[in-house]
Amino acid sequence: MVATMSGAALPMSSLLEKMTSSDKDFRFMATSDLLSELQKDSIQLDEDSERRVVQTLLGLLEDRNGEVQGLAVRCLGPLVGKVKECQVEAIVEALCANMRSDKEQLRDIAGIGLKTVLSKLPPAATESSLATSVCRKVTGQLTAAIIQQEDVALQLEALDILSDMLSRLGAPLGAFHAGLLHCLLPQLGSPRLAVRKRAVGALGHLAAACCSDLLTQLADHLLQRLPSPREPACPTCPAAARTLVQCVGSVGRQAGHRLGAHLDRLVPLVQDFCSLDDDELRESCLQALEAFLRKCPKEMGPYVSSVISLCLQYLKHDPNYDCGSDGDKGQMETEDSELSGQESEDGYSDEEDQSWKVRRAAARCLGALPCSRPDLQAELLCSLGPPLIHRFREREETVRAEVFATYSELLHLARAPGGWPETQEEAGEQGSFRHLLRGQVPLVVKALQRQLKDHNPRVRQACFSLLGELEAALPGSLEEHTPMLVTGLVFSLGERSGPSAVRLDALALLQQLIGTEPVATFASHLPTLLPALEGCVADPCCRLAAEGLRALQELVRVLWPLDGPGALDPQPHVARVAAACLSRLRAVDLDQEVKERVLACTGHLLAHLGDRLAGAEVLLLGLLLERLQGEATRLPATRALALAAASPLLLDLRPLLAEALPLLAGFMRRGPRALRLAALQVLEALARTRGPSLPSPALQPVLAELPTLLGDGDMPAAQLALELLAALAQAQPACLAEVSGPVLDALLGLLCWPLLPAGVLAAAEALLQALAGGRPPCVDYARLTRLLMAPVIQAPAAGRPGPPKQALHSLARCLATLAAACPQEAAATAQRLVAEARCPDSSPHIQVLALLTLAELGAVAGPGPQRELKAALLDALGSASEDVRAAASLALGRVGAGSLADFLALLPAQLRAEPRHQYLLLGALREALGMAVPDSLRPHLEVVWALLLPLCQVDEEGTRGLVAECLARLVLANPPFLLPRLRMQLAADQPLTRSTAIMTVKFLISDQPHPVDPQLKTIMGDFLESLRDPDSGVRRAALALLNSAVHNKPSLVRGELGTVLPLLYQETRVRRELIREVEMGPFKHTVDEGLDLRKAAFECMYSLLERCLAQLELGEFLSRVEDGLKDHPDIRMSTFTMLARLAALCPASVLQRVDRLMEPLRATCLAKVKADSVKQEFEKQEELRHSAMRAVAALLSIPEVGKSPIMADFLSQIQSNPELKVLFESTQKDSASGRSTDTTELS
Repeated sequence: MVATMSGAALPMSSLLEKMTSSDKDFRFMATSDLLSELQKDSIQLDEDSERRVVQTLLGLLEDRNGEVQGLAVRCLGPLVGKVKECQVEAIVEALCANMRSDKEQLRDIAGIGLKTVLSKLPPAATESSLATSVCRKVTGQLTAAIIQQEDVALQLEALDILSDMLSRLGAPLGAFHAGLLHCLLPQLGSPRLAVRKRAVGALGHLAAACCSDLLTQLADHLLQRLPSPREPACPTCPAAARTLVQCVGSVGRQAGHRLGAHLDRLVPLVQDFCSLDDDELRESCLQALEAFLRKCPKEMGPYVSSVISLCLQYLKHDPNYDCGSDGDKGQMETEDSELSGQESEDGYSDEEDQSWKVRRAAARCLGALPCSRPDLQAELLCSLGPPLIHRFREREETVRAEVFATYSELLHLARAPGGWPETQEEAGEQGSFRHLLRGQVPLVVKALQRQLKDHNPRVRQACFSLLGELEAALPGSLEEHTPMLVTGLVFSLGERSGPSAVRLDALALLQQLIGTEPVATFASHLPTLLPALEGCVADPCCRLAAEGLRALQELVRVLWPLDGPGALDPQPHVARVAAACLSRLRAVDLDQEVKERVLACTGHLLAHLGDRLAGAEVLLLGLLLERLQGEATRLPATRALALAAASPLLLDLRPLLAEALPLLAGFMRRGPRALRLAALQVLEALARTRGPSLPSPALQPVLAELPTLLGDGDMPAAQLALELLAALAQAQPACLAEVSGPVLDALLGLLCWPLLPAGVLAAAEALLQALAGGRPPCVDYARLTRLLMAPVIQAPAAGRPGPPKQALHSLARCLATLAAACPQEAAATAQRLVAEARCPDSSPHIQVLALLTLAELGAVAGPGPQRELKAALLDALGSASEDVRAAASLALGRVGAGSLADFLALLPAQLRAEPRHQYLLLGALREALGMAVPDSLRPHLEVVWALLLPLCQVDEEGTRGLVAECLARLVLANPPFLLPRLRMQLAADQPLTRSTAIMTVKFLISDQPHPVDPQLKTIMGDFLESLRDPDSGVRRAALALLNSAVHNKPSLVRGELGTVLPLLYQETRVRRELIREVEMGPFKHTVDEGLDLRKAAFECMYSLLERCLAQLELGEFLSRVEDGLKDHPDIRMSTFTMLARLAALCPASVLQRVDRLMEPLRATCLAKVKADSVKQEFEKQEELRHSAMRAVAALLSIPEVGKSPIMADFLSQIQSNPELKVLFESTQKDSASGRSTDTTELS
């Protein structure tokens, strides 16, 4: 009767028989066995078994034994997913009947059972028919139980269950929402506090799922019952006022995003109630204001200043403690025991003190401001920072934790959205966030000074966390406070009897400070720090020992760097560090994390201080060799050996090389990838630093493995193998003789990869240079040249396609490297390449390779070859092959950079003689300007400027883009002289000239700091003003400039956004005057000439979202996104992506508009393409639906979105449409996998 895949299930009949036994032990064991079976995915019940199991379990709910009853309730959860819908309904009906029983124990069990069943139903997002039917069956029973007033226990249980049901399954109850509202509202006036509290929670969950009309009814009811306390005849009693304000807060927390329209009435009222002398009411008011700030940041804008004032007032509300008008700070630190027993004159004492809850609520309310209003970061730091720092001495621990958390939220604002920090210029500006924060650092440290030695470990942990946040927000800011911080850290590190979590937090802060503060900061504190770290390293707690070793490693790395003199003499300290490492390295019964940490620390110790170890290095190296042979430690030991081998101290490693080299060769052959890479790093370091002394016989197994590593497609391994070969070719060229053939064949295959990483190519060039540049050469120059030319020469003869285009660039780089390594061969090589380029019988691939190699070689010595070369390059510009023409243009520019005067004299004549080569000649000019040294270019500025300026009016956009690039490279030669000239072109009469000038500025912006940036910042506003230009082409160029600046250097435009954003938003609107119909034979085609502009505008908006979120007014931004969701399909695609990003970055603002945002998403997903449409239309619509569904999945990642009625209705439509259901499920899986990948990468 029970089928399982494991075959180990007990017979169901036997279980059911024992479950009805008179022996309670039999019943208990049988029910326990049933629970185990139900929790297995493989169990399958037939119809009769389902019925019998359900009946038996329902009977056991009335069992006399409480343990049996508890097990029976636990069985209901997994049973819901194993039986049919009718059986679940039978369970629910029986539980509802039991809730009305006279027996209190049975009512309690029935309540727990109902909660268990409801918790296992599919959530509202799946629109399960089972959930809907069960909820409808339960709702009526619960409503009746709530309305009756006789049995309070039943009423409380029903309210609990209803609240749980509304929180998970609010959408299926849409038909009951009105009745539930009318049932719950009277309970707010119940004389029993427990009933009122549960009704408040249920109304909050109902508000999140009900329609807008019912939400308005609820808000109106609360406002009518809450007259202002300022009114002379306010009938509301304190208890009723507390309940109603708590209800406002509950609705705000659960559905605050829908209360925006009512806040103008609610907020002033809530603020007024704070004036009443009732701490519980004040706490509820502040909690409601916190919810409003988090859920409705835009609508709360007018009230931010008043809320801040209110919270700061109640942040220090402590009627049981009078600190005096001046706030005697020393008194704040009095122990609680000293205050206990003291009573004020009115009899108010600590035992009945509830004011700490008010202070805690005020701190939490302030904590909502940084995340909801990041645009006010500087203002918030000025207004909130000092009062919060003053309250660091708060006597109540829970309040102090909230104060710390709120100040940490302020510190998070130092990290701009998208991970883009302020530039150094911005951070140093007067009034900038970081400048203001730097002024508060001394206040923070002073406030925490005594707390770093507090007897309470949780206080110290909070201090460490806050200091870590401060250091992350403002690296290097704690330098002058290091003595005090080290004293506090040592105090916690040395407290061995305390919890290890405190010591771990202290170590984490110490490591952070070591990595960010100046090196000399810790030099004078080493005598104090080292004993504390030794104690951590020796601690039996594995995690503590590992983190202690990590901190010790960081100290060694920072205090005694490899690339310069250390901050202090290591001799007094090196013995202690070595002893700490040796004690742990000798132990064999260590946790794996400790093993890895001690090996890493040993590697750094040998690399940085190996020459100061006074013989201990021999012991360390011997132990390192032992660990190389252990399976669990070979990888960290190999990495440690790599550090020691690469050290400039050149330690004597000869004693272990004889045993280590065969082991490393074995790791390369059969080890996992990480071990292969580590072994290659060791061997490369050994070959580079000790190449001549390496035993040749031991190297042969290593060399035998290298061709395989070059050919298996692992680029990091290939790069290391090439670097190892290059080092060996210089140190022991004879050892490469036996493997040169396989190595060169593998190298050639590697060079023919279409996307070869730059590091691998550089390593290949270094190897070829070492092979050909030795005296005598390891491999003959002619052989290497033939090898590199072979893929191009042999391919046509064999009927194979030639190498990919990118591979030709790699081969050309290598040929040029060979010529540079053998200068005596350079001229002859250049002549042969010129001959290949001019030969009419050469294939295009050979000509391209010859021209690219000439481009890499640059100018060739001698006037004869130079003239012949230029003639060949000019002839190649007229080739029938596009690749040959492009290679000739590149080569002409590279060669011209060597003799700039001759090239600039030749160029104007060629432009006049061959106008069809204009694009190629400008490409050559761009290359020449980029290769030329600025000093050599300055004498020719006027000539080039005069040459390029007329070309700004060329009709072809690609050519104008090249002109802009040339102008940008010219401007970089002398920005103060040419930037004003460029700005003058904004007043030119020709729109093409104005757009080219704007494009030039775009090409001046790079993603790396550049000396021209400050000058660009001063003129950026003038160029962005071109968004007002009447010509659409100029505005499009200005949008491209804005997008580039925001993406690469947002600091250039942050100050201009107040003016630019309205102009940008204007470009997102559809302009009807730019839409026209074009007749194409019997058909009419709609042409939207403003589409490209709108696309560019929305691309700018996405960049702003990523880089300048704090400067955006999200309400207006979302309005433009809404418009884009209804625009052309191409724009809808970009706005769907933008909406998904918005859901992650600012969920509260998106949540407020989710109903309006859902309509265009639903329309896109449900749209149908005409049956007679072409294939491309079907593909485009399918892509649109996928993109819209991804946006829907992103919206559902916001917890409250699933409760939206419109979203619930759309999800119901998805479930009823098989095609959409499949699409939705696949999109959800993709979204979940994407989020898990992001989390893994971040961790």
